Amino acid sequence: MNPTKKFAVALAAAALTAGLTAASAPGTAVPQAVAAPQGVAAECGVRSDGKLYCGNRPGARGFAHRSFNSEVRGQMNTSFSWFQCWGRGDRHDGGNDIWYWTKLDNGRWGNMPAVDVHTPVDPAPHLKEC
Repeated sequence: MNPTKKFAVALAAAALTAGLTAASAPGTAVPQAVAAPQGVAAECGVRSDGKLYCGNRPGARGFAHRSFNSEVRGQMNTSFSWFQCWGRGDRHDGGNDIWYWTKLDNGRWGNMPAVDVHTPVDPAPHLKEC
């Protein structure tokens, strides 16, 4: 193996070791990448307007409050949407209690559980809390 390849292999091994060490450190939260479903844009982040633009589950319901017992205000039929802010509410199948506030496809405002929004971590970094 030539010296350049040896250096590249050693560098890759060091990076992998550093990543594994950071991931196993106690109290260290390592965001998990979320693959976008087929046909959904991979972008998910807060833009300069302060809104989160991210893929979501088509057909996801939006609720009046951050509770499954509240009125259903509509649904998101599209697979890529924007979200104004986040807040805490009922726990959901996403394993947390984060909900995102957005304008649904019928024009009404509603809260969507984070399980229906394709964020890599919840709450989405740099999105304001509401």
